[in-house]
Amino acid sequence: MTDFTLSKDADGVATITWDVPGKTMNVMSFDGLAQLSDCIDQALADEDVKGIVVTSGKEGSFAGGMDLNLLAVMKEEAGDNPAKGLFDGTMRMHALLRKIEMAGMDAKTKKGGKPIATALPGTAAGIGMELPLSTHRIFAAENPKAKYGLPEIMVGIFPGAGGTTRMVRKVGTIAAAPLLLEGKMLDVKKAKGAGYIDEIAADPLAAAKEWVLNAKDADIVKPWDAKGYKMPGGAPYHPAGFMNFVGASAMVHGKTQGAFPAAKALLSAVYEGALVDFDTALKIEARWFTSVLMNPSSGAMIRSLFLNKEALEKGAVRPAGVPDQSVKKIGVLGAGMMGAGIALVSAQAGMEVVLVDRDQEAADKGKAYTETYLDKGMKRGKVTAEKKEAMLGRITATPDLDNLKGCDLIIEAVFEDMGVKAEMTKKVEAIIPEDCIFASNTSTLPISDLAKASVRSDQFIGIHFFSPVEKMFLVEIIKGKETGDRAVAKALDYVRQIRKTPIVVNDARFFYANRCIIPYINEGARMITEGVSPILIDNAARQLGFPVGPIQLTDETSIDLGAKIARATKAAMGNAYPESPSDDLIFWMEEQGRLGRKASAGFFDYDEKGKRTEYWKGLQDKYPLAEDQPDLMEVQQRLMFAQVLEAVRALEEGVLEDIREGDVGAILGWGFAPWSGGPLSWLDIIGTPYAAERCDQLTEAYGDRFACPPLLREMAEKGQSFYGRFDPEAKAA
Repeated sequence: MTDFTLSKDADGVATITWDVPGKTMNVMSFDGLAQLSDCIDQALADEDVKGIVVTSGKEGSFAGGMDLNLLAVMKEEAGDNPAKGLFDGTMRMHALLRKIEMAGMDAKTKKGGKPIATALPGTAAGIGMELPLSTHRIFAAENPKAKYGLPEIMVGIFPGAGGTTRMVRKVGTIAAAPLLLEGKMLDVKKAKGAGYIDEIAADPLAAAKEWVLNAKDADIVKPWDAKGYKMPGGAPYHPAGFMNFVGASAMVHGKTQGAFPAAKALLSAVYEGALVDFDTALKIEARWFTSVLMNPSSGAMIRSLFLNKEALEKGAVRPAGVPDQSVKKIGVLGAGMMGAGIALVSAQAGMEVVLVDRDQEAADKGKAYTETYLDKGMKRGKVTAEKKEAMLGRITATPDLDNLKGCDLIIEAVFEDMGVKAEMTKKVEAIIPEDCIFASNTSTLPISDLAKASVRSDQFIGIHFFSPVEKMFLVEIIKGKETGDRAVAKALDYVRQIRKTPIVVNDARFFYANRCIIPYINEGARMITEGVSPILIDNAARQLGFPVGPIQLTDETSIDLGAKIARATKAAMGNAYPESPSDDLIFWMEEQGRLGRKASAGFFDYDEKGKRTEYWKGLQDKYPLAEDQPDLMEVQQRLMFAQVLEAVRALEEGVLEDIREGDVGAILGWGFAPWSGGPLSWLDIIGTPYAAERCDQLTEAYGDRFACPPLLREMAEKGQSFYGRFDPEAKAA
């Protein structure tokens, strides 16, 4: 299998084409590195070659990054010293890209080298961007769909093949920060404006060839290899540069709260590398890269946010043998915020949408949600008038159920009431085709109970979106007791069409996501009743990597919703319902009329514009602050264990069928500490024996809600890990 091929034209330009067989986008493999190195050596040694152009054989893209199996190969090569294997392997990548950069020139005079350019037909990410950065000129196609960047930080690592060092030296610390520290991917015009790529061309390959034929010695000397080079914006010891690094450090710690090892390591590599020569800086980058890769957080993030997420999106849990169930026409019942969002993403994916509500005015209001969304996109230059017209044309807003004829999927998003939903199910099933799948967007009501109103319960399923629909990446698919494989396949194919990540779970109260979120919120509320400062509670959560703490989250989702869920759960469970001080707090807040952000009064005070100001001091009148506040770690472990134990119970009870869904669903669904890889990965990081021991300590101190689940106890006694025991990939191997 050949990933890189070398050809030469009559003008003396050698073209190295990257085209990985069987892949829709190029990825760098161990074999690919060796092939690229051989191609470069051949071209540099050929006296007839005047210049080299590296390009892609894939239409519309250059490369999507590195095959992460490459990291495993590096570790295996070193046997008992995986860190050495990773460092040596990383330095081999550095040596290859440095060879491209020097291009055969004399090390002292910087003359005699051959110009090397990159022609990018489209998207370049990860090492697909690091490779071009080592060439002397980057040409990109006029491709509006293409994205350019270094997104490694999003999966718990950072650009370690020279991308960190080169990008900072190319554009400066401040300009490089969005690409490196936030993982932003830019379109071609913004990438050119930011200095990440050099030229935009209608035919980047032709433009690159013309450039290499006319390039002079001075054109191929990188700025950092030229005499008198000064880093854009200033190096750390320069007054301006010093302030840049102070600002970058503050930004990183402000955004990550110290919870993400890769961000801190990246900043260290940039700072330390800026103090030394370029080649030493590459070695420093390699050392920090190795340090991050050896951190268990890195492996957990890569597994959950890259490998597992990709596997789920590609249908890892899709029922076998069911033909394609792509949706052509979808009916959305209820044009409120959820229904309007579902209509938006469905129309965006090219489906015909029928948006139904009780009257025309309500239905039109739901359709207007899409129009407002598109208008914002037009202001940012991301949506054309033609695209807006086409999308709105795909949505039919109506109170007439007859318009649902011909739909192959219905998603019900009406009022969260069993009777209302049952009535709507019966009315709609009398109209829609017999093979149409009916889905409920309920977030709390059992799917098996809702399916009792259906005459085709095998075609009834739950499709639970998170709000706002257009921004949230996760969709939770819930199988009722009688849900059939075709309904599951339909739901999964629909989620693939709208480009979101699915998890499939079995029916149970609160399903999976809400089952884990509610204990998180309740534990925060319970601590308030104990006199723990809400400031400590929320900051403890943020320092764990959660986007918001449980107190702030309660305000955002509304306090009366929490009260409603508590009452409904109590009514359903009867005497089995565990009484909790957190309910008392929520009911009291509801009585005070402090319903959260929507009422501009909750656990926080808000200004006249609805902006959150400070925690409500009146809370302490009812629940005075304790004189002695608990240790930060104690608060954090209460918040973590409240969630992870529910994830274990969901796996134990069969609500979760695939361990990957438990981790991916937690991170994408409610922002569970991404650095950990998810709740089950976190338990693997701390070890099941310690987790069981800590459960016993927390149970003794705070109650039975922290009791160690039998599954966790068994695994602790056997010294097992969750991915060692349940990983589907390991079983398949």
